[in-house]
Amino acid sequence: MMRFMKGNKFLIFGLFLLLVLSVIDMNYTYRALDNTWNSLLSMLIIVPPIFILIGLFDVWVPRETIIHLLGEESGMKGMALAFFLGAFSAGPTIAAFPLAMVMLKKGAKYSNVLFFLMVWSSLKLPIVFFQITTLGFKFSMIINITMLIIFIITALISPLFFTKDELKVMEQKAEQYTK
Repeated sequence: MMRFMKGNKFLIFGLFLLLVLSVIDMNYTYRALDNTWNSLLSMLIIVPPIFILIGLFDVWVPRETIIHLLGEESGMKGMALAFFLGAFSAGPTIAAFPLAMVMLKKGAKYSNVLFFLMVWSSLKLPIVFFQITTLGFKFSMIINITMLIIFIITALISPLFFTKDELKVMEQKAEQYTK
């Protein structure tokens, strides 16, 4: 029982808060449960197709292809591909992490995977178009070009902060999680 409680402390805390909310005002509880149900349905619509696509990517794309396109010797071509994969992606950022693990498992360079994650989270085309319509073209371009420069610099210098052994451990963890 203690093991269950340790592993699910946020769930237990959330249920406790829901119980307190029920005592204060039952309408808040109904609203909270309705929001939870709607969020769960949204995730059930989005997550399974993403995991199916990631599974197909893992099976259909050979390791040699990833090593050639995104591996240690890929250079700027690998970074450009990581940019386009991130910019033309769909779905929430949380969906990028399993894909990133598969990329690491198949031999992609850590800096390319990091760059891919940064672009996916902030520079996807739908986000950029939304920024343009709400903030204006000039301001959006200043923001996005600045982010792109920072992302490139970060991706290029990130391997300097890790030893070869630490990078190998990350690859092994990616291998372990994608089995």
